[in-house]
Amino acid sequence: MDFDAMFDAQLDALKEEGNYRIFAELERQCGQFPRARSHDDDAPDQVTVWCSNDYLGMGQHPVVRQAMKDAVDACGTGAGGTRNISGTAHHHLVLERELADLHGKQAALLFTSGYVSNWAALSTLGSRLPDAVILSDALNHASMIEGIRHSRAQKVIWRHNDPEDLDRKLSALPANAPKIVAFESVYSMDGDISPMAEIVEVAEKHGAMTYLDEVHAVGLYGPRGGGVSEDLGLADRITLIEGTLGKAYGCMGGYVTGSASLCDFIRSFASGFIFTTALPPAVAAAATASIRHLKVSQSERRQQRAQVAQLRAKLDARGIPHMDNPSHIIPVMIKDPVKCRMLADILMHDWGIYVQPINYPTVPKGTERLRFTPGPLHSDADIDHLVAALTTLWKQCALAHAVA
Repeated sequence: MDFDAMFDAQLDALKEEGNYRIFAELERQCGQFPRARSHDDDAPDQVTVWCSNDYLGMGQHPVVRQAMKDAVDACGTGAGGTRNISGTAHHHLVLERELADLHGKQAALLFTSGYVSNWAALSTLGSRLPDAVILSDALNHASMIEGIRHSRAQKVIWRHNDPEDLDRKLSALPANAPKIVAFESVYSMDGDISPMAEIVEVAEKHGAMTYLDEVHAVGLYGPRGGGVSEDLGLADRITLIEGTLGKAYGCMGGYVTGSASLCDFIRSFASGFIFTTALPPAVAAAATASIRHLKVSQSERRQQRAQVAQLRAKLDARGIPHMDNPSHIIPVMIKDPVKCRMLADILMHDWGIYVQPINYPTVPKGTERLRFTPGPLHSDADIDHLVAALTTLWKQCALAHAVA
């Protein structure tokens, strides 16, 4: 049997649809972010990155870099194994205490990524709580969907950001069934923010556990970077807060926070924790430094918000369609996968602007977009250059000047 032919056939179909993904070969340069060196032959040597989830540039911050280097010199590189065998390090426990404090919880538990923390926590809760029902927002991330699927618990999908639909779905369930309401704070593709207070009130009304994904909000929102739940004063009413160290904190890893019993339960039963090599101590040390810095520093968040507002205003002035939302994420709608790929290529090759096209399955077909994430290290000149490039392309390609 020719397996390669079978692989190639499906890849060819993906290419014909315009959804085949091509990765730019970039090299981040310390101290130069958002600049990066391009290794692509048909792109400028230097490009400006406009789609990074290192939202605040903390992966370049001298305090974070120094913490990682010091930990490597002190401990070496790897963790030495899983946390259950030989991989639990002092740096892991220090970071977990820092995360618990960030969200006002009793405990925290580290994972190797935000994807793994969602997958492991939801699959464990759904499978180990007898007769559990997980109520999932319709636009939850793939990691949450996979965790729920793996749990084999009953799943109920409620309309995106619709507390009234959630209330109806909860009302239809047995009163004595353990219920878990799973949702996000900032949804990363549209940039919308959930009506968290209303969702929490509905969940409390029905005695349900709340499971909140804050991966695109931690570090960015709240007076100490605790996310939207901190910003709204709701963290103490949410059962489990999940987050990442790989976005605004500029490092790598994921985590959950909650009661001591909850974290111990997941630690003891989650295969995604038990059988996975732990984060290197140096990564944990860098993440700890990043969290501590953003608990007290407002300058990165303040400058990021200023650049987000400036880009939105200049896009509006030129009639470039972008989704209106209250977050730091600016989706510019293209609504065609081939055009989306073409525009990204032209921006890269002709203008030195790197932005990845967002196509299916990340977003539904017909909602393809370019997703821009302005950060505090993008200059005013960077913004002007981006807006000039988009204005030129909109005229050349005769694209619509409307979001809908």
